[in-house]
Amino acid sequence: MQRRIVKRQHYFKLTITSAIVSVISILLAYSLKYSTEFLEHKILNLTKNNFPYLLILLPTIGITAIYFLRKYIFFNRKNKGITEIYKTLDDRKEHLPFFKIPSHYINGFLTVIFGGSTGIEVSTVVYAAAVGNQVYEKEFSARRYKRELICAGVTAGIAVLFTSPLAGFFFAMEVIARKYRHTLLLSCGIAALLSGFFIYFFDNSYILPFRVEGWEWYALPFMLVLSLFGGALSVYFTLLVTRLKSIFSSISNNFIRVNLGALTVGIMLFCFPALYGDSYLGMQNAIENASHLQAFSLGSLLLLTLLKPVAAALTLGAGGDGGVFAPSIVAGAFLGLLFSILCNRFFGTDLQLLNFALIGAAATLSASIYAPLTTLLLICNLLPNGFGLFFPVLLACLVATAFSKKLLPYNVYSYHRYLGSKS
Repeated sequence: MQRRIVKRQHYFKLTITSAIVSVISILLAYSLKYSTEFLEHKILNLTKNNFPYLLILLPTIGITAIYFLRKYIFFNRKNKGITEIYKTLDDRKEHLPFFKIPSHYINGFLTVIFGGSTGIEVSTVVYAAAVGNQVYEKEFSARRYKRELICAGVTAGIAVLFTSPLAGFFFAMEVIARKYRHTLLLSCGIAALLSGFFIYFFDNSYILPFRVEGWEWYALPFMLVLSLFGGALSVYFTLLVTRLKSIFSSISNNFIRVNLGALTVGIMLFCFPALYGDSYLGMQNAIENASHLQAFSLGSLLLLTLLKPVAAALTLGAGGDGGVFAPSIVAGAFLGLLFSILCNRFFGTDLQLLNFALIGAAATLSASIYAPLTTLLLICNLLPNGFGLFFPVLLACLVATAFSKKLLPYNVYSYHRYLGSKS
């Protein structure tokens, strides 16, 4: 009887602390999401229309600011992305210090608003996990619930970024927790529930303002072929990150390391402004233009598909904060548009470009994070009725993930499982 009472007390404390972690993570994610989006678009439009050559210097401004913040405010303590969370979870003595919250929040913000070609998703995952870890260290709940509180923060952060509580829940369970137990289901469920209420009342917007018009069975074989290309694109991205990370880490001169990567990204932005920041706006414009103009430049789409991973890898190598979420979604969408336009033009098909942009995004992201269920929910929630593509998106995620595992060498595959940012 006494044991049952203690158990209930533990569950009650876990419920309360999970709710506290969730609320803090929700507010942080919401503020970062909209402040970043607002300034990213303002700076891009101002420079592109009035001072286009300034695009070359903007990534240098952002990454240099991050370098000085790290050196003088955060005392040269480095951020290593999602790998930090895994290390914390696998070793009871390891913890995410408080500075990870402002560090990842500010660095993610500065990277994206000044054109660094990543997104704020991984930054959000790490600072939200740090919120959970900090509450855990206050010993408000039992000492065995560190994983639960970290996953509650991650659930809330991802849920708000993509306005999808289910995507946040499955990301925390699939990618972060990597195991299932009823206390994890409780903490992540509370975070998803609170995020859902917040999204319903304050933030029920979508990244893409389009609507899916259904899909035809004859298009399914083409979708499966595109899934293979998406898996291959993910491997290309992974190899770029690993190689460039190795190259940049060997550069001892900080000035050269920062400017070599940042200026190269800036030149890419000058040539292709669609690569700016997380590139969600560039993806939206490409889908809109491709849908109305079948003569959309195939060469431009090919270059955008190949250069988005390069720009993201260079941003991370130079010291920017971010990860694979946004670059994978955007590069995959460009790939899907390119593939469907080629099929329509040269094989006489009538493939719906929007559908294939979403399939490409899903295939590439799922193969990048090895989380098919998370990707399914996330991609379907990019637009109002995206769940109309539930079945083909699910197939694309499964096929692309399996294919990318076959393509990757074992040592790179092992790294890929713990792929995070470096800043």
